[in-house]
Amino acid sequence: MTDMYEAAPTMEETSLRDAMSLFATGVTVLTVGGEHAHGMTANAFTSVSLDPPLVLCCISRSAVMHEAIGNTKRFGVSIMGADQRDTAKYFADKRRPLGPEQFDAVDWMEGPHSGAPLLTGSLAWLECELVQFYDGGDHTIFVGQVLSCSRGGGSGALLFYGSAFHRV
Repeated sequence: MTDMYEAAPTMEETSLRDAMSLFATGVTVLTVGGEHAHGMTANAFTSVSLDPPLVLCCISRSAVMHEAIGNTKRFGVSIMGADQRDTAKYFADKRRPLGPEQFDAVDWMEGPHSGAPLLTGSLAWLECELVQFYDGGDHTIFVGQVLSCSRGGGSGALLFYGSAFHRV
């Protein structure tokens, strides 16, 4: 039996970004409403606990969303459906308008518990209240308690794999 670590490439040979591009993830758009309105495409998102209902998202300290969630303490999550590739790309584009104007280009509804824009046509929506945050290197790990969630009518998911969007 060979030791798999003997042949493993070093960090210099393969970047973590390259390696992680081979891990397929779902795609979400995180949103904050009100004075700090902002949206951001994110795939560093997961469920943490069912009781209490907790989710987490990891956000770069340099991202506009980092300060927005820190200020409002509430956020929305729209889980992207297979036909929402353009919406996901839009919220990943740093050239889009900032503030509430960025939501003029999409259909959305205001979350009754968070005030965050929830994107129409998504597979599901969650509204969350920030309950904890942790240092994660150049990111912060934000943990939110789910205040409400609902399902949309879509059946296919949007995935991110190999540095590109894919439909399932």
